[in-house]
Amino acid sequence: MVSESEWQAKLSPEQFRVLRQKGTERAFTGEYDNHFDKGVYTCAGCNTPLYKSEHKMVSHCGWPAYFTALPGKINRHVDNSFGMKRIEITCANCDGHLGHVFEGEGYKNMAGEKVNDRHCVNSVSLKFLPEDK
Repeated sequence: MVSESEWQAKLSPEQFRVLRQKGTERAFTGEYDNHFDKGVYTCAGCNTPLYKSEHKMVSHCGWPAYFTALPGKINRHVDNSFGMKRIEITCANCDGHLGHVFEGEGYKNMAGEKVNDRHCVNSVSLKFLPEDK
């Protein structure tokens, strides 16, 4: 188990605030919001693969959005903060805060198919590994 002081030494101050203290980066400021290269998005805390580029969708919400994650890589928790019911998502490996899932909004994936979930993820919680060409 990694201690909080070890996390602080490993992560940038903003990564620590978001991943370990359940913060949120400002909308439209993250590097992966409009990023659509082919590859895999991993947890910035532990490098666990979380999302494939094929999971990405356009939502115009200000954060990277995905309609699904790699199986077993994300945990969901009910979050009743801020007077609303949301579903927090965390890395299944290191418990780092990623963002929230919003259900039933009617978004479409890149193939134009309606999807049930929108994973709204902080860019700072992610690292991108490009696909080998």
